[in-house]
Amino acid sequence: MTESEQRRRVRMTGQQRREQLIAIGRALFAEKGYDAASIEEVSARAGVSKPVVYEHFGGKEGLYAVVVDREMADLLGRLTASLADGDAHGLVEQAALALLTYIEEETDGFRILARDSPVSSVSNDASGAAGGGFSSLLNDVASQVEHILAREFARTSVSVELAPLYAQMLVGMVAFTGMWWLEEREPGREEVAAHLVNLGWNGLKHLESAPRPVRTRPAP
Repeated sequence: MTESEQRRRVRMTGQQRREQLIAIGRALFAEKGYDAASIEEVSARAGVSKPVVYEHFGGKEGLYAVVVDREMADLLGRLTASLADGDAHGLVEQAALALLTYIEEETDGFRILARDSPVSSVSNDASGAAGGGFSSLLNDVASQVEHILAREFARTSVSVELAPLYAQMLVGMVAFTGMWWLEEREPGREEVAAHLVNLGWNGLKHLESAPRPVRTRPAP
């Protein structure tokens, strides 16, 4: 470490150091995943000793939990705001666009959250931190969507009791698409959101009140 780097480290306040470590941990967890990341690498990138990291977070689990909590709060805030106002058709598109915007603007954050998804092949259970975090967030959003669908179903022949089921399906569709788009990035987010609405809303618009499995339908 050069003398100028040492001076910068001395001048950094405790809160500044904490924010620096969170930013480094976030980038590292997104790059390598929880298991492959280490306190040694966090401290090396920050130019501090390992005890400094332990002092702030108690260990890798604590740092990871802080990172995940912040990302969940950011994404949930965006999704909640997107569902605050508008007709049902517009709300579906707004929510999809809010997720895609978060993915585009906070790619590292979504990589971390997506690893905790129930549809992801990677599990963070061993970390003891944020277990079920992303699935819990999706359930929170589904609860909000449920109220919107219930209001719409009340105007149709579809049972309001089915609103929770359809809310889970809609949110799952958007979440799956978001994880695919994380790597693809084509087409653009507005176009992807429009296609999600095309499938989701037009499907809801023509719902049968009591759908039957295809195999039980009479032959044409």
